[in-house]
Amino acid sequence: MPDTTFGPQGWTPERLDPQDGKSFLITGGNAGTGFEATRILLRADAKVVMLNRSVERSEAAVARLKEEFGSDAEVSFIRMDLASFDSVREAAAAVLDIVPRIDALICNAAIAQVPSQKLTVDGHESMLATNHYGHFLLSGLLFERIEASQGRVVVVASLGYKMGIRTIQFDDMNWDANYHQNKTYSQSKLAQMMFAYELQDRLAAANSNVEVYVCHPGSSNTSLISSSGNLVTRIAFKLMSMSPLVQSAEQGAYPEVMCATEDGLEGRALYGPTGRSEWVGPVGKGTLEPYAYDKAVMERLWELSEKETGVDWTF
Repeated sequence: MPDTTFGPQGWTPERLDPQDGKSFLITGGNAGTGFEATRILLRADAKVVMLNRSVERSEAAVARLKEEFGSDAEVSFIRMDLASFDSVREAAAAVLDIVPRIDALICNAAIAQVPSQKLTVDGHESMLATNHYGHFLLSGLLFERIEASQGRVVVVASLGYKMGIRTIQFDDMNWDANYHQNKTYSQSKLAQMMFAYELQDRLAAANSNVEVYVCHPGSSNTSLISSSGNLVTRIAFKLMSMSPLVQSAEQGAYPEVMCATEDGLEGRALYGPTGRSEWVGPVGKGTLEPYAYDKAVMERLWELSEKETGVDWTF
């Protein structure tokens, strides 16, 4: 049954109060839903700092945004490659140096359907490293600033979490024996969700005021698949993007902006489109499979993630 919390049209940016004085960090903000989320926040007079891998594309994005919103629009970027722990640490240090408050860290960036196994400079499977470990490390390094700001962590997941083995393959985290572009991607997105839900539990135990929410963009017309998928996958998604089962990147950005700004949301939930197959349609609370918050798996993944990234979470 569709969520009717926000009425028949679901959550839309018209619900946004003025965001002047607030600061948002967003990974992967120079394209796709990340760029559109940045636009929506700037329209509400927020300050946005994008954390992006490409300097060239980031400079172009900032130029486009300043052209649209004026030269005094508070948008900037810091270079960060989520697939490199050193890069994440350098970017986090830069954030702490120039961003005095963080109202929300939006973990938006991702890579998907990498055709064959690739390992990062730190020795991890590329999708797990980029989508989960990098965000886990970044969130941990910035946590004290987020907490001091009474801010939020927003994890942008994917319905792709249902495409794989529906748990974490602890005995082969790099998928050396059975690498598969979809199943391995699925595990990386499931890991992100488990990180968020376990973080909720740990924050509750510590009586922290930090809020954590999980959302997904549904089926949105972005460059995610075209930038990392193989030829067959890219052609299939291109064809699908012409159908009613794919919405615009701007609509795909609504769930993450909602989770970064809306009051009264539930923690143990997955927010996104509530229409056909939950791929498109009005934004609200969708379906969350119980295995996404399996407590034993979440705890084991947290401990492994701390060990692999070397981040010292303090609550």
